[in-house]
Formats: sequence, structure tokens, C-alpha cells
Amino acid sequence: MVHVSSQSGPSGFMRWSAVHGFDPSAAWASALGGLLLVLTLMLGLPIPLHASGPEEESIASPTGEHDDPPLVATRIPAGMQIRIDGRLDDDAWALAQPITDFTQRDPVEGSEPTRQTEIRVLFDDDALYIGAFFDDDPEGIIAHQRRRNAGLGSDDRFMWILDTFGDGRTGYFFEVNPAGLMGDGIITPGSGASINKSWDGIWYVRTGIRPDGWVAEVRIPFSTLNFDPNVDAWGINFQRTIRRRNEEILWRGWRRNQSLFRPVHAGRLEGLEGISQGLGIQARPYLSAAGDQSPSAGTGWDGDAKTGLDLSYNITPSLRAAVTVNTDFAEVEVDQRRVNLTRFPLVFPEQRDFFLEGSGVFNFAPSSGPRPFFSRRIGLVDGEEVPIRAGARLIGQVGRSEIGFYQMRTGTATLRSDLGAEGAFDVPGEDFTVARLKQAVFQQSHMGAIYTRRAHATGPGADTPDRHTVGLDMDFFTSSLFGRYNAQFEGFLVVHTDPLQGGWNRMGDHRTRGFRVNFPNDLIRFHASHRSFGTAYAPAAGFVPRRGFARTQPTLTIAPLLPSVDAIRRLQFSFFWEYLTDLEGQLLTRSANFPLLETQFESGDQASLEVKRGFERLLTPFTIRRDEDGPIVLDPGSYSTTEWELSGRTAGRRAVSGNASLVWGDFWSGTRRRVSGGVTARPLPGFSFSTDLERNEVRLPEGEFDTNLMRFNGSWDASPFTSLSSSIQYDDVSRIVGLFARARWIVRPGNDIFLVWTHNWLNADAVLGPDGVISERRRSFETLSRGGAFKINYTLRL
Repeated sequence: MVHVSSQSGPSGFMRWSAVHGFDPSAAWASALGGLLLVLTLMLGLPIPLHASGPEEESIASPTGEHDDPPLVATRIPAGMQIRIDGRLDDDAWALAQPITDFTQRDPVEGSEPTRQTEIRVLFDDDALYIGAFFDDDPEGIIAHQRRRNAGLGSDDRFMWILDTFGDGRTGYFFEVNPAGLMGDGIITPGSGASINKSWDGIWYVRTGIRPDGWVAEVRIPFSTLNFDPNVDAWGINFQRTIRRRNEEILWRGWRRNQSLFRPVHAGRLEGLEGISQGLGIQARPYLSAAGDQSPSAGTGWDGDAKTGLDLSYNITPSLRAAVTVNTDFAEVEVDQRRVNLTRFPLVFPEQRDFFLEGSGVFNFAPSSGPRPFFSRRIGLVDGEEVPIRAGARLIGQVGRSEIGFYQMRTGTATLRSDLGAEGAFDVPGEDFTVARLKQAVFQQSHMGAIYTRRAHATGPGADTPDRHTVGLDMDFFTSSLFGRYNAQFEGFLVVHTDPLQGGWNRMGDHRTRGFRVNFPNDLIRFHASHRSFGTAYAPAAGFVPRRGFARTQPTLTIAPLLPSVDAIRRLQFSFFWEYLTDLEGQLLTRSANFPLLETQFESGDQASLEVKRGFERLLTPFTIRRDEDGPIVLDPGSYSTTEWELSGRTAGRRAVSGNASLVWGDFWSGTRRRVSGGVTARPLPGFSFSTDLERNEVRLPEGEFDTNLMRFNGSWDASPFTSLSSSIQYDDVSRIVGLFARARWIVRPGNDIFLVWTHNWLNADAVLGPDGVISERRRSFETLSRGGAFKINYTLRL
């Protein structure tokens, strides 16, 4: 149905074996290697060789071996201090021995960097200090971005990770650019290849541009980090991007099959002794005032002022408990609006800080999508906010176990509808319990369990029985298959109750299970998965867009480098196959995607051409469009399609960059043409403007329609601590223009002031009711709702 969704090397194994004389992961790694070898031979492929530059014989030994020299942190002598001013002229910096042995990953793996990099590390009782010098041409430095956590794909940048447990699995990620932008995140355990960048730690950085390059001076309080005080060495790694050359260099883990984001490939940071988190107490009170009005519902201005508190305590240096009272999310940005032409609901990412901090522990078989827990079920109903009265959170590590726990209570609420007061509805207060355990096994793997409970606490439906979900998962990952390759096996099982449909007695209907084999490497990437979802699988605290199916899906990608061609860095050839049936074996969906050619140019530009062959069987009528001319309904039956897509993207380092995509071909019983694209302009440092457009032209025997979606974003970041941003979104399905504007002043990390304004207008002569029938007539650009909010956060640490 058409609708718009918009809502407010071998390193770790080698070290272990050298010390203990036995590799406990050898058995499963060999079995997984055998399975992948069989699949490779079935596909008629040779055992993959690594894509590398022409100087392979001169490449240094693999990263992370036990004989790699560590980085030794130097304690700042008593009486000396570091001023974080981006100058690196304090006497203490001269006491630290710099590391300079960086190696190029791109464009030529294993080569010497074209520019020198020096890193020094100091510490005192309370904080870790990093000083970095980057030899460069000042005129060639690229630094467009200034806003915290803005993507740095367009800029020169310096990134580093800290594996504070020394386990090669978890860690903290940080990045800066020459303009002083601060970015940070949490490394998700398991395969270790993803970052939750929504975590905002409290740390400090200043940068400076000199005649011979640029510098970064960093202070990270130990109170910001969870760590194991009994570990004698942390993992640490550094990566630098020289954007105009698209050059990536790393200290350790520089092979393309490795990554900064996989702590198992990090180097060692030694010498940290006598460090402290303090008392481990952090209080974060807030004060907010907000007002809103919904003329469409016949309401006047309604104002509200409130206070609340987030309080956290480090039970141990690696385990942190937190409570929240009267939680408020007034500063959270709105979701991007999307036009949905499918039969299934869309999922939107979590953006609320309380649920983002440490959220990686709750990831459950993320590549397979069972989602037994989805945090947006707490405090949001149909995208509208429901008050969170209180909650508790426990996240961290105990030995080799990672744990996560939530206990949350929401309050009753009456949610208003833009269609008028008659559309208002009541929602009950609810209790949510979520418990997650990940038990580390081997070097980079885990086995885990999750439990959720959702219960009506007060208001309508308070006597409804509790709903429970239980899940088990495993994620076996190795970086040393066949000596140097990455491989992964993921499996899961989830069951839940439904008091209205048999409780535990219909386990088969309320169950999902599956597995995935993955070979994520540089030259050849391959994965194959199978999963099935019961006909009534719908975990009360989770999210699932589709149920009642079994799906098998292999994908193969071959991506050779072209060192002999000056203009082209890499070509990519892929094959995607999907075969989806109902639980009785009847075919529902079959698709085969052939990206005929994907080209990555040395300039950073990209272009691709793809053909898609598809089959869909509709078992029930599908209403794909509702408008004033009546609904457009597709009849049950079989539909075969062929669709083409041509797309391109220019390098983001340019002052003006863009992307475009053209899709054309069969669509259900007719045809569709989709044109989409966007342009981003950065005329001056700190200024950014972007426009995104999408148009669908659908021509079916059952009816014809077009959809249009437009989005404009603008921002001015006067400094990394002061920003003004806004977005305007419009689509002609909902016919609503939405404005979101936010000003943020980071007085100092952890202390923020926000001003937020939202405004929604209706641009239509007719308004559709829930049944698809015109409910009333209105003039264009009538205000539906508007509101503003002011919020102050303050952080106190002891």
C-alpha cells in the first residue's frame, strides 16, 4: 500500500595458542572452513586469493602477531599539566615516544603512506591523552564538517579505537577532523565490524592547522570508559584518511580483510597503572519547557514544563547501572520521511540517547532480522511519544559475559490525531522488562540469550496477561580461516507467547529460527542464509515486517582491484538470489539481482548498472494506493517482473556532490519508473545544504498514480560546539509539509542547551479518512500542528 512513514589476522588465535599451547577454536574453525570450501567448489570458484597491490612480496608480516611492538603510554610527571588547545607544545609531550610505523591500506595495500603521521600517548590518574601530528599540505586539507557525529566520508580524518578489556571483541571508537569535529561510538561485539555512533561520550579535543600539516590534542577521562582494571594492556589502533587521495593508512590491522573496527587486529597499549574512574557516579538532570498546538484537532496552545534525572553508577569499572526518572526526548530529531510502495511496514532507527548508550549488547542475530527486542516499542506508539515515567538500565561486562537489562514503565496517554479530535485514542501504561546475556567463546565469538516481557500496568487493558519472548543466538567468527580470511556462522531461535492466541501452546506459529554462513573478505564475499518465521510470530517488544514464510538467500560478490588502470580503483560483480515460500512450501517470492557492473573510481566517484528479475504471488488483494479517485487494488495472482537500475554517486569530498538513480521496468501488473537523487553543497566550512528528491511514476491496468517526495536539509555549524540545523520534508501521499529546526549549544561535553521548533502544514484540497474516503475539504497549507521546546542538560561526575 502506498503510504508515507514519518515519525517524531590470525592475531588473537596466535597469541592465545602461543601462551597456552592449544587453540580452542580450531575444531569449529576447521568445520566452518570445510563448509565454505564445499560451497566455493560448488560454485566452481578457486579458493580466493587476496586482492592486493603489486608489491605483495615486500609487505610486512601480518598485523597483531605477538612480536609487534606495543605502544607504551607515558605517565605525566607530578607538577606537569596538559592544556587541550590543539598546539602540542606542552613539555609533557616531549616525554612520550611517538609511533610512526603506519601502513597503507588503500589505494595500495602494504605500501608506505604518502604522508607521515606521529602519535603520542600520555596519561595521569584521571585521563588518557593522545597527541597526533599529521604531515600535510595545509592548502590541501579538507574539513567541511563541524557538527558532532557528522559523517566524515567527505573529510580528512583521524580515527582510533580503545579495547579497554583487551579481549579483541568490544571497544570505543573516536574520530576527529581538522575542524575539530568530534565523533564517537561503541564497537558492537561479534564480528566487530559495526559501530553504534549514537553514543556520545564525554571527552575533549582541540585541533590546529600548522604550516606543515595539522594536529589533534585529545583528553579522554577514564570516567567515560568502562574497563577492566586487572588487564595489563588495552587494545588500541589508529587510522588516518587523506581524503583528496582517498588514502587510508593504519597502525595495525591494515590489510583489507581486517579493519579498524575489529579490535582483534588492534595493537597493544601498555603502561596504564594507577588509573581511576573516581567514584563512578554521574548525575544528568535536565530542565525542559515545551508548548504545542494542533489546530486540526481544535486545540489551543498547551504548555508544559518538567524536570527529570538520569543517574548512573559504576558498580564495577566494567559494569554500569543507570536509572531515569521522567525521561524526556524533546531534542530528538524527526525521522526521515519515506514513501512505502510495499505491503510491509518500514523500520526506523532508534534516536533516543537513553536507549542508544550500550545498545550493542541487545543486537540479536542482526543479519537475519528476528528483532525480538526493538527499543522503539518503549515510549512510542505509531510514532507518537508516550511518557516514560521511570526506568532502570544495567549494561556492561562481568568476566567474559556481556549483560544488558532494562526495566521501564510508561504512563497512560491520549494521543491526538491530525484528522481531528474524533481520531484521538487512549493507550495504557505498560511495563517492559528486557534481559540480554552474551557469553564470549573463543576469541571473537559468542553465544547468547534474550528475554523480554511486556505487561499492561495501568489504564485500558490492564488485565491483559503478560507477553513473554525468549531467544537464543550464536555468532561464531574467525579472522584466521585458511590462515588469514574472515568467516562467520550465525544461528538463532526465538519463541514468544500470545495470550490471545494460545499462549505457549502454539510454539510453531510463534517461532522463528535460522542460520547464516558468511565469508566477508576483500576480493570475494559470500553469504548464504535460511530462516523461517511462524504465521503468528509477533514478539510484543520486538518488530517484524513479515511472517509466515521460509526464506533461502545466497549472495556472491567478486570485487577485484585494477592497479594497472589509473582512473579505476575497483570493479565489483555480484549475484543475489532469494527464494521465499510459505510454510507449506508454496512459492511466494523469487528474485535474482545481477549488478552487471559496479565501478569505483580513484576519484571516489561510483557508478553501477543492475538488472533484477522477480516473481511475487499475492494470496490476498493488495491495496497499493488510496486517493480521491478511489483505491487501486491488485488482485491475487502471480506477477513476474524485470527491472533495471542505473545509479551513480560523486565523491563527497567535493564542495558540491550528488547522487542519482534511475529505475525502470515491470512493476506488478504494469510498469514503474523511479527517479531519485540528491545534491549536497558545502560553500564554506560549517555550512551544508542538501536536497533529496524521489519520484515514482506507476502505470498499472488497475490505475495510474505518481508519488513525489522532497527533502531539504540545511545547517550552519559555527563551531564543533554550536550548530543550527533544519529539515523540510514534503510528500504528495500524506500531503504534509513538515519543518524541524534545532539549535544546539554544547557548553562543554555533557552540558547542552537545545531549542527545537516543529511545524506541519497540510497542502491539499481533500483529506482522506482512515477508510480511504474523503472526510473533509480544506484549503492548502493549513497548519496541522506546531510546537517548540527548550531544554538544558547538565552532567555532574564524581
